[in-house]
Amino acid sequence: MPSRLRPSATVAKRSATDNPGFTGVGERLFVLLQYGLPQHTLSNAMHWLTRRRLPWLLPWVIRVYARLFRVDLAEAAEPSPSAYPTFNAFFTRALRPGMRLMPEAADAIACPVDGRVSEVGAIRAEQLLQAKGQRYRLDSLLGGDASLAGRFRDGRFATVYLSPRDYHRIHMPVSGELVRTIQVPGRLFSVNPTTVAGVPGLFARNERVVCLFETAAGPMALVLVGAIFVGSIETVWAGKMTPPRIKTITVTEAGPEPIRLARGDELGRFNMGSTVILLFGADAVAWTSSLRPGAQVRVGGSIGQTEAPATARA
Repeated sequence: MPSRLRPSATVAKRSATDNPGFTGVGERLFVLLQYGLPQHTLSNAMHWLTRRRLPWLLPWVIRVYARLFRVDLAEAAEPSPSAYPTFNAFFTRALRPGMRLMPEAADAIACPVDGRVSEVGAIRAEQLLQAKGQRYRLDSLLGGDASLAGRFRDGRFATVYLSPRDYHRIHMPVSGELVRTIQVPGRLFSVNPTTVAGVPGLFARNERVVCLFETAAGPMALVLVGAIFVGSIETVWAGKMTPPRIKTITVTEAGPEPIRLARGDELGRFNMGSTVILLFGADAVAWTSSLRPGAQVRVGGSIGQTEAPATARA
């Protein structure tokens, strides 16, 4: 898809599908082994493999996968495993109309993804909570941009983990206009609960794409965090953004033709499981009491409401 931008300088009880089930020494070993893995090589191989056309094998693979990870194929626009030309087409499948409805209230914030809430709360002194006892810096998450981080100081964040069973398209929580995207190179640690608890600053270390929008509630950012075996991250305005894997931070400012997305519009998608971090500025939003660590969420569910007026800061 051609780009319309111009380039410029406490988790709930874990299920078997979300977590290998290791405890104690086993969990530590599971995390330590990831430091030595060729993370990018494995992820590039997965990218290649999930795009192979194997009509004699693929329907069987999809059936086994759906059974193992409890994927609800009845929700899919194409429920038949034989309908998908590649595994990636299955993994990034569309849903049937009416499966994910937006909130009725105009000021409601819609959940951008299906998944499980890892952490949620306030950004304190430009730091976010990653897991119990672990925090990481907002400016590091945003690619080292201190000025941009300042716009979210004392704001609100929500981190949602997408497991292999989840729907993997990402949708707009509120209406907004794209300001810039920032591609940040990094590692590709797993983002399952065990690894998130064991790797300090994981979300600010992994490869990620930061999507910055202006909204009626002020600035909003969605950070799409890559992980091992995440073959690609895509946005609707630029198409596939990873791979290729980059070595330096790449900032792409919005061009003269505005890109505006309404609440509920598709923003992008992952291939394989990963994490989305949603950021708002100070005094802009209030989360619902049900948005708490461990909560299962779905696209379109109301997770809060905007508090800033329509004339919010630019």
